[in-house]
Amino acid sequence: MTVEFQITGERIAGTEALIRPHIRHTPVLRVDMADFGRAALPVDLKLELFQHSGSFKARGAFANLLTREIPGAGVVAASGGNHGAAVAYAAMRLGVPAAIFVPEVSPKAKTDRIRSYGAELVIGGQLYAEALAASEARATGTGALQIHAFNQPETLLGQGTLGKEIEADLPDIDTLLVAVGGGGLIGGIAGWFAGRVRIVAVEPEEAPTLHRALEAGEPVDAPAGGIAADSLAPKRVGTLMFPVAQAFVERSVLVSDEDIAAAQQALWDNVRVVAEPGGAAAFAALLSGKYIPAPGERVAVLVCGGNTTAVKFG
Repeated sequence: MTVEFQITGERIAGTEALIRPHIRHTPVLRVDMADFGRAALPVDLKLELFQHSGSFKARGAFANLLTREIPGAGVVAASGGNHGAAVAYAAMRLGVPAAIFVPEVSPKAKTDRIRSYGAELVIGGQLYAEALAASEARATGTGALQIHAFNQPETLLGQGTLGKEIEADLPDIDTLLVAVGGGGLIGGIAGWFAGRVRIVAVEPEEAPTLHRALEAGEPVDAPAGGIAADSLAPKRVGTLMFPVAQAFVERSVLVSDEDIAAAQQALWDNVRVVAEPGGAAAFAALLSGKYIPAPGERVAVLVCGGNTTAVKFG
């Protein structure tokens, strides 16, 4: 596979300097797994769900809007919800028209957020792939700029700024657990660390996009179901991130829907963090025992999104 685009620390750092005025430096929370009914283990939660628009996606959205030429027709994006909300937010802040295409599985919490930022919202099919096709047709017909959720250089560089921020916050970690859908997030982060930290992918059993790709040696179609389908279930990972994953992602760990739901509830019950299914997936690997750290291993978990109303409050 030949991919001309290269994710480098220098390019990520340049992107970070450009978008920094528009994004938040999100907090880190140290927890002990003993508080979750597991063996004692200090774990750092990087709470990127507190980013503008409710997820890490704001980084990639601003990277696109600030580095690419925006036509008069504005921008168009397809999304399970978070990317769309981020593009809508960035477009609102920068005064750019935006049309966001989402599949029917997108939850109300996400579609409401997109509308709140003033973007045009279009329901484009049952799954992400259908929404993407509809958005591409709109871009072709209007001349609007298509902003891809994960398979776009600027998107990867923007998400990579989160890796830079995590290293500044937690310079001594051994392992970082990251949820994967299309792979823009883990691709950018792995590109930043370039092997300095063990990067472990976490995916739903019902949407194992990177898992299947690593087995096949190239991006291939995978199932696109489960409770995190609105954020972690494209048909396949991006071609731009895949060589990075091959080089710098140690493995892919699969978690069940039950694991993810339990992680969502545990985060709320113990630390009052409201994570969406995709945002809780990485923590689910640790809570369920699907990922077992070695003795003395310093582990960080990325909680990457919080656009949900699915947690039982009480």
